[in-house]
Amino acid sequence: MTFDKDAQDWLEAELADSLDEEFELELEDALLSQEIKKIYQKAHPNALTRHEYFYDLLRLQAELIRLQDWVQHSGEKIVVLFEGRDSAGKGGVIKRITQRLNPRIVRTVALPAPSDREKTQWYFQRYVPHLPAAGEIVLFDRSWYNRSGVERVMGFADEDQVEQFFQDVPDFERMLVRSGIKVVKYWFSVSDEEQQMRFLMRIHDPMKQWKLSPMDLQSRVRWEQYTKAKEEAFARTNIPEAPWYIVEGNDKKRARLNCIDHLLSLFPYEDVPHEEITLPERVYNKDYERAVLPPELYVPSKY
Repeated sequence: MTFDKDAQDWLEAELADSLDEEFELELEDALLSQEIKKIYQKAHPNALTRHEYFYDLLRLQAELIRLQDWVQHSGEKIVVLFEGRDSAGKGGVIKRITQRLNPRIVRTVALPAPSDREKTQWYFQRYVPHLPAAGEIVLFDRSWYNRSGVERVMGFADEDQVEQFFQDVPDFERMLVRSGIKVVKYWFSVSDEEQQMRFLMRIHDPMKQWKLSPMDLQSRVRWEQYTKAKEEAFARTNIPEAPWYIVEGNDKKRARLNCIDHLLSLFPYEDVPHEEITLPERVYNKDYERAVLPPELYVPSKY
């Protein structure tokens, strides 16, 4: 029997495919102009090697699977908020967290701008339906802190609404914690120069230009206003039940690894019992003949 060797070859091929998926994500910068690439490399002289980064990322993602299994087994409820300036790296770390996890257990919520109807609701109302049930983890790619950030700076919320938010949000988050939901809040911090560089990279990369909205560009103009808004949010919403954690984001790869490692450190997860999985024998019916389907039903094999 060559099953063992065949199985090993198959597993190695699967691992190679898995790494290829990571390489695809890493090729985000492939279309940068040479000049911008040189500037970026000069600004990050001590970047992790690809080998170092992949080694630690895969190790941490294996731990995330253990966390996921523990959350499902124990019935924990976890909410993780990802906030920060535009281009700070929130989306990149969310991709790496969810990449190998079960989307039925770990899901991402990225709400659009509120509708006219939602604008008349209690401010937190549109976020509540997305909160986790037992055995779930929900990642918010931006959250209710839009009110103290973009809505305040861009004038979509007046000062009375912002003040009401600051008075309400600590009680809202304490209510979530009392109900059994663990609330984790991350702020991804990047320097003025790093954000400018990342915006230029997006402008010059046709595959990233979609990421730039008019409001993103306005965030450059209003850098200081965003800074003041962030500082007040920290001062008024950093509560013991749901503290803020700042992720230094100038180095994307280190930021991802540091954030995942820290998230794992917040939970006493452990291995949980699993039923042994055995592949059942396929039932063969000697009278069954597989139907021949017409060729027009098949996707053309161009590759």
